[in-house]
Amino acid sequence: MLNLLQSILSILIIVQCVLGSSANGFIALVNCIDWVKKHKISCADGILTALAVSRISLLGIIVFNWYGTVLHPSIYSSEVKTIVHITWVVSNHFCLWLATSLSILYLLKIANFSSLLFLHLKWKANRVVLMILWGTLVFFIVHLAVISTDAKMQMNEYKGNITWESKLRNIAHLSKMILFILANLIPFTVSLTAVLLLIFSLWKHLKRMQLSGKGSQDPSTEVHIRAMQTVISFLLLFVIFFVAQIISVWNSSTQQNNSLHMICKVFGTLYPSSHSFILIWGNKKLRQAFLSFLRQVRCWLKERK
Repeated sequence: MLNLLQSILSILIIVQCVLGSSANGFIALVNCIDWVKKHKISCADGILTALAVSRISLLGIIVFNWYGTVLHPSIYSSEVKTIVHITWVVSNHFCLWLATSLSILYLLKIANFSSLLFLHLKWKANRVVLMILWGTLVFFIVHLAVISTDAKMQMNEYKGNITWESKLRNIAHLSKMILFILANLIPFTVSLTAVLLLIFSLWKHLKRMQLSGKGSQDPSTEVHIRAMQTVISFLLLFVIFFVAQIISVWNSSTQQNNSLHMICKVFGTLYPSSHSFILIWGNKKLRQAFLSFLRQVRCWLKERK
């Protein structure tokens, strides 16, 4: 029964990763071709391209981790496990913060508020987003340092008092867990704030449109709705990802249920694999390129028949 479950979940993981990598590769390819043609790239397209590359890396790590922990545990030594974990943290950090910075960029570019501070930030939206991304590197370096310290203490035998060894290991492990929660909770809170402000901005915009008697179907309303759909989908998928990670970490530490651990990994893969399709559909340029690609594939299949 367990082997059957492993086979089913392995197929699901591979399918998700192949589809996710294809979608992310498509995003990166379209934006890079457009970059070469125009000799410039917008801030939003640059973030989307970097996000696509980081998600391809994350999906590759997920596949390797699945192969090492579920299919061939014998190859998964402590050193390999540490390297994979650190690589996962690096990819996950950039995936989360690039998606979060995209939410912030949508907010600054699309929302309309009369606040002088917001107008100043809106005027320098690209610079604000880049500064946020650079600022997160400080937290990222601290996170990596704590993970490396915890990994060294787990692998190397501490030379000294056994009580101090136990205390240091507990402190390092607790610090790693706190940073893990913060590393996920902070970008989620920022994205949630962005979508709430977008909803409030849309409500104010619709109210102004009704008072002027112009109705609600205008380009600004459509842009608001598309941005909200993209950010809300990110938040929903991220909640699934975060809960799956928490359950998986808790289950690994207690070593209770291997099946639950595997199921959590499958659900956690939904976020980096499926959100890319939502980004493609929510972006006019990517959507048109994707539909054009599908038409070409359909024509090619007709010719083959």
